[in-house]
Amino acid sequence: MTLDLVIVLAPEATEAPVLDPLLVRALGELHLRRIDLADEVRIVNPGGYIGETTRREIAYANALGKPVTYFHELAKGDS
Repeated sequence: MTLDLVIVLAPEATEAPVLDPLLVRALGELHLRRIDLADEVRIVNPGGYIGETTRREIAYANALGKPVTYFHELAKGDS
């Protein structure tokens, strides 16, 4: 998408295990701030899986009226 001259705000992947619950919470809040800045939320969901955290982020985006699209078809039972 960057090559299409789109600004991409993506979560950062970390190699280290995150054990501190306060850090986990802060990272989750940081991701919601990315959604605040976004014009659209695109879900990368290989195999169609949507986890609990992503569901929360989708609900947040929907509450803000942000369009949500998926790169992969949803798995059965995930709607």
